[in-house]
Amino acid sequence: MDSYARYGPTLLRKARRMLGNSADAEDVVQSLFVELFGRGQRGADLPYLFRAITTRCLNHVRDHGNRARLLERQEPALRALARTRCDDEVIGVDLLTKLCDRLDAPCAEVLVYRYFDDLTQDEIAEVQAVSRKTVGVRLARVREAVRALIDARPATEGAP
Repeated sequence: MDSYARYGPTLLRKARRMLGNSADAEDVVQSLFVELFGRGQRGADLPYLFRAITTRCLNHVRDHGNRARLLERQEPALRALARTRCDDEVIGVDLLTKLCDRLDAPCAEVLVYRYFDDLTQDEIAEVQAVSRKTVGVRLARVREAVRALIDARPATEGAP
């Protein structure tokens, strides 16, 4: 499959950054291409594949059965590699899993595109086929969710 040879390594790097480990990333990327091949699609463009991998990784993180395993597998050294910053807060797989419960799918995608993939608002608008203003609104929701989680930390950490 030409798309796999051409885009596979890029998609695999993206999935590794989101999921924090190679085994899950390889599974997600391979399942996407197996599905495409099963549908008779021999090729796909990068924007489609990019969005499909983002969605699959978010679904993987959202799956409550995978959460504990994802967080348990992450060594402290790996956690540093799988982290990015949102304002002053570091977003790793642990915070990403909590944010997925608070954000709708479009906002979760914006989170990944902006803070994991380092896309501009214009690039995100193009990938999601929405206006730049819509992306800005979604980014504001992401920041609110991050702040809410951070503000809630001391209260839950101090609870018996």
